[in-house]
Amino acid sequence: MSSLSNRNRAIWITSQVLTILALSEICIAVNFSANFLFGDSLVDAGNNNYIFTLAKANYVPNGIDFGRPTGRYTNGRTIFDIIGQAFNFEDFTPPYLAPTTVGSVVLRGVNYASGGGGILNQTGSIFGGRINLDTQIGNFANIRRYIISSIGAPAALNLFQNALFSVTIGSNDFIDNYFTPLVSLPEQNLIPPQVFVSTMIDRFRQQLTRLYNLGARKIVVANVGPIGCIPLERETNPSAGEDCVAFQNQLVQLYNKELKSLIAELRASLEGSMFIHVDVYHIVEDILQNYKSYGFENVNTSCCFMAGRFGGLAPCGPMSRVCGDRSKYFFWDLFHPTEAANVIIAKRLMDGDLNDISPMNIRQLSRV
Repeated sequence: MSSLSNRNRAIWITSQVLTILALSEICIAVNFSANFLFGDSLVDAGNNNYIFTLAKANYVPNGIDFGRPTGRYTNGRTIFDIIGQAFNFEDFTPPYLAPTTVGSVVLRGVNYASGGGGILNQTGSIFGGRINLDTQIGNFANIRRYIISSIGAPAALNLFQNALFSVTIGSNDFIDNYFTPLVSLPEQNLIPPQVFVSTMIDRFRQQLTRLYNLGARKIVVANVGPIGCIPLERETNPSAGEDCVAFQNQLVQLYNKELKSLIAELRASLEGSMFIHVDVYHIVEDILQNYKSYGFENVNTSCCFMAGRFGGLAPCGPMSRVCGDRSKYFFWDLFHPTEAANVIIAKRLMDGDLNDISPMNIRQLSRV
């Protein structure tokens, strides 16, 4: 009887230890107090559903693997949907403009991103409505005031300092501004590439500094991917043949180089800041060059296809054809990745090395 008691005691102690370890892992995983997202259509979770704009995705077949169209510009989840789930944010971070994004909901974070939005206020004007980064930060300032009034300044500032802030923006400043056929010729004739890039960087410096001044500390900033490889640019620049469009990628690389310096500058000059630089260009370029090792079969053509050699002449919509196996395609439509691609990118943001994200990855950031 005594030996049985000892055995039961040992089993009980072991179970308690395992429970404590499991709870410790959960605490480590949920070290961000909230999740605040800023950006463009790569991370928009439905804000554009509520504004008058041509840049919408709240119709089929978008969301085909999400269960329904939500305003996400992909077949399933976005990169930061996936990251949010990995860090145990039980529900997807809600869009700012959704009528249900009120009350205590905002204490867990808000998504301010908008399809067509950019660093520069004129970016995306071809779509009509869109929410640029200045306005997105202004919207956060509104929520910030509400949170402070709800839980008090000390608790609110602590929440902001321990929250994950991510900024995924800049692609549209090239695609829907400098490279847009209707406006690019006057833009490119009047503004040299270096001047355009410097204008973006100067504006972005002000915006990121404003975010810091509003209480953000853990700020993850993504650079711009190789947009010369998206179906739209391949389609509208046929002289590139089977290759990515060189000029577009060269200009993006010029911007990315200056952005990396900007992030280092802000990290050094803004006390207590933890600015994280994400090299999306490197990650996507690696996937496109080594696509078979990642399980892809097609990295040139959009899965949601209506017209064009690469499926880059028309947006994804109800009349589009959809590829049979979406997990084999990198591009969902003429601009955006599939969920399969987003899963790989998200994993590299969470656990990547210094070639992907520096000076630490998001999992390491969550423990600081």
